[in-house]
Amino acid sequence: MKLRSTLTCENWRAIEPLKISLYKQLKHCSKERYCFFELFGWIGILLFILLFFPDQGSGKMYIDINAPSIRKFQIAIPDFKELSVQKSHPDLSENLAAVISNDLDLSGYFNPMNKDAFLGGKVAPSSNEAIAFKDWSVIGAELLLTGGYTCIGNSLQVEVRLFDIYSGRQLYGKRLLGDTKNYRYLMHRIGDEIIRTLTGHDSIFLTRLAFVSNDSGIKEVFTCDFDGYNLKQITEHGSITILPEWSPGGDMIVYNSYKEGGTILYLHELATGRVRPLSARTGLNSGASWSPSGKEIALTLSHKGNPDIFLIDLKGNIIKQVTDHWGIDVSPAFSPDGDRIAFVSGRSGSPQIYTMDLISGTQERLTFEGNYNASPSWSSLNRIAFVSMSQGIFDIYTMDADGGKLRRLTENQGSNQDPCWSPNGRYIVFSSNRTGRYHLYIMTASGENQRKITYMDGDQVSPSLVR
Repeated sequence: MKLRSTLTCENWRAIEPLKISLYKQLKHCSKERYCFFELFGWIGILLFILLFFPDQGSGKMYIDINAPSIRKFQIAIPDFKELSVQKSHPDLSENLAAVISNDLDLSGYFNPMNKDAFLGGKVAPSSNEAIAFKDWSVIGAELLLTGGYTCIGNSLQVEVRLFDIYSGRQLYGKRLLGDTKNYRYLMHRIGDEIIRTLTGHDSIFLTRLAFVSNDSGIKEVFTCDFDGYNLKQITEHGSITILPEWSPGGDMIVYNSYKEGGTILYLHELATGRVRPLSARTGLNSGASWSPSGKEIALTLSHKGNPDIFLIDLKGNIIKQVTDHWGIDVSPAFSPDGDRIAFVSGRSGSPQIYTMDLISGTQERLTFEGNYNASPSWSSLNRIAFVSMSQGIFDIYTMDADGGKLRRLTENQGSNQDPCWSPNGRYIVFSSNRTGRYHLYIMTASGENQRKITYMDGDQVSPSLVR
């Protein structure tokens, strides 16, 4: 955690007499050589004032999320204080704090503290109460997040403030209005703004997740918030449904379903609920990946005989054939600029990851270690996540877009598959059977802070994320 300070107009006005004196000394020195040490003293005074007397209200705390490793900061989050006269929603006191505490915990930047250790009690002080910062520093807290809320009917107003314990400065403050039924979304918004304030980047808190679950005994597509809550079943085909992929705008999902007997690719419009076949050609119509523009979809088709990668438009028309090789080519994933795709091919004798320039047609093999590398996912920050199998167990790796800087993220924790990047490129959601059945987990791009986020019956696999 670092502290940045900037100089305001008031600071400059305060040192104006010194600047004038320094200017006079400079004029004097042009005529007299012996003034060097005197001039140096004046410059030292000026620099001292600039560095040590900035306006304290303009400082900005931020977390350097690009550092090789990030230390978690101890944050105290008391239950929110209900400010309503009627006290109609006492449950929100704990629930509001729990949502943002879980968000900040999953971010990997913070360690929410146990409320039993709070000297000032488990409920936050109101906005007009003095905060005893010493009581929080004694227990090791570095940050304090306080909140209050007011309910009028179904309307909810939440006020949150974030403080630096050591300086007593307020780092963030916001009042938001919403609906009591959507309190989780309201807290995700607040958490997102806090992350943006401290890091300068978007969080993952407003990200939505699509995935496949067989908790009913049949594989269907579900959606939920990034933390596994707000669960909704999207398909009810009563047949195997797999490989959901969000459109870039988050208004459509494509997936494969066997409800008509083959691997037909369907497009589901979420606003209207309309579902239509997008590609129902003979053979495979699988592994769809949206282009960043949302106007094209890459997928594997085998209607010509050999499975190759094609581009289609949103009417299902073939735009172009991307690969044409005797080897099986599957699992396309677009680069952030949409000019390249990563894909899996068996042309070398085993599944390996390749890239192809869609403009020049140039192809390049990226993986050479291991006999089974698959499921590429290309991040907005130009890293590629994939799975590699060793002794029958899958683990997740990342690499640069040229195959360099290989990094293993999972190890000795069951089989880990289906890596999918968050829109901001700083998190990966994946499926793992480390606790028995396959559930979805989240981790940072460096493999840290691995946490389970789905708790449904059965297996949850094939995650796809959109903001």
